[in-house]
Amino acid sequence: MFNFFRKHRWLLIVVMSITAATFVYWGVSPATRGGGGRSNNFGSIYGREITAETYEQAKREFYMFYWLHYGEWPNKRAGVTAADMDRETYIRLLIAAKAKSLGIHVNDDALATAAAELLRSLGRNGQSVPMDQFVTKVLQPEGMTVQDLKNYLRSDLTVQQTIMTLGLAGSLVTPQEASALYDREHQEVSAQAVFFSASNYLSQVTVTPTAVADFYAKNMAAYREPDRVSVSYVVFDLSNYLAAAMTKLGKTNLDNQVDAAFRQQGMEAVPTAKTPEEAKAKIKEFFIRQAELAEAGKVANDFATTLFALEPVKAENIAAVAQQKGIKLHTTAPFAATYGPTEFEAPAAFTKAAFALSTEQPFSEMITGSDAVYLLALNKQLPSSIPALEQIRERVTQNYRMMAAQSLAQSAGTNFYVTAGVQIGVGQTFVQAALAGNHAPVQLKPFSLSTAEIPEIGDRAELGQIKQAAFTTPVGQPSHFVSTSDGGFVLFVKAMQPMDMAKKTAELPQFLNQVRRGRQNEAFNAWLQSEANRELRNTPVYSEIAGAGSAK
Repeated sequence: MFNFFRKHRWLLIVVMSITAATFVYWGVSPATRGGGGRSNNFGSIYGREITAETYEQAKREFYMFYWLHYGEWPNKRAGVTAADMDRETYIRLLIAAKAKSLGIHVNDDALATAAAELLRSLGRNGQSVPMDQFVTKVLQPEGMTVQDLKNYLRSDLTVQQTIMTLGLAGSLVTPQEASALYDREHQEVSAQAVFFSASNYLSQVTVTPTAVADFYAKNMAAYREPDRVSVSYVVFDLSNYLAAAMTKLGKTNLDNQVDAAFRQQGMEAVPTAKTPEEAKAKIKEFFIRQAELAEAGKVANDFATTLFALEPVKAENIAAVAQQKGIKLHTTAPFAATYGPTEFEAPAAFTKAAFALSTEQPFSEMITGSDAVYLLALNKQLPSSIPALEQIRERVTQNYRMMAAQSLAQSAGTNFYVTAGVQIGVGQTFVQAALAGNHAPVQLKPFSLSTAEIPEIGDRAELGQIKQAAFTTPVGQPSHFVSTSDGGFVLFVKAMQPMDMAKKTAELPQFLNQVRRGRQNEAFNAWLQSEANRELRNTPVYSEIAGAGSAK
């Protein structure tokens, strides 16, 4: 047995109606799908062999699903790997096979309705996006066709019908059960709290060299630096090429280009624009930036051509070429792959390229950022290590002070819980007990389990911690001291608020539907988890996921 849905759950978290991305930026076209091909062995599901054609169709359906829900193709989104897409493709194949065995079929009328709803959801002000425009702007650049869209819509409707069929048992929630669940989630509590923040105890911490050294020795692993790299680089700032860009654009009449682009695409060229004037301004900015990029690229390409021609190839060559061409050479401080250079906000490609450098290949290709073009050379590589205490003493000292202050805060909170319980037992209020100990009580706005935020707690505690304490503590009693990253708190449950029956009556029908949909999805997801664990054993994707699961 293995956890098939270890990482992504795009199909597992099922949407019960066809939805679409809230924006479509027609000015950016997804490139042809990549990811390579698979061997001729696609495995089998329910004893039936999966053909290459069936697999490819399911993969295209997943691509459509992803674009419609996230506004971009999965192979263009960081963090979505080829293995992830492979998993989702096989999930679609599994559901399709099960639907076929159940005799689930989508007729042409339902398909036409779904297509009309989809195009309308992508439009503005209730107007549908024309099918030919959708095909030209979205499908064709990705190598897809109208038939691929039809296949997806039919598959999506099939998935929904399969969910309703297999999740039927989970949808049988009575109004009485929903009413009880509503009360549990919406019953509000009135509570007070005393917070013990570590920052209030910093002044009581005594710092000694021995204490800091001992703290460092016990927590050395926390100070380990990851692999880091330092690079030398030249930068071609786009703003330096504005004059040349405008000269070039002036020859072709920039305003005419902007007007032509707006006439062709209208407001859809810039979905975020509120007026035609704003849209045209954004289009103009785009043309200018592209011209700046072209001019900067010429200079950067000349630099790279000279650099790559030098023999022997070594990182130091970049300094010689920079001096020859009168271009300033910069060098970064060492940085890790997780946070990049600290001297400036580098594009993600800058950091990725830096960690791809080596002594054999010391130079990067040209890297284009939002406002500059870069070319990198390896300066030095630093393997993971733990700095000596003297190198990071100030940082260690600050950590020690905060740790000691947090300990003092938690001790104060624990003591207050004991004394407050005694004082409340002899007739005093929680507020009186708090003030007697020189603590400031905080009245919290009434909240329930469904409350999204409690403004009074700020960043002194997690919302879930407050709820947990409130709904597990008897009315009229203080909670145990609860430790937090900030220190901790003691909560006093003052009263349970009367239920707003008018609000409940108005909201209960929708709440009942939500509960039923949730239970239905849970039942279907449980089936899908079990079925995937069994049926996908006979597919190539099984070994990939089983291996990943055992590595966790």
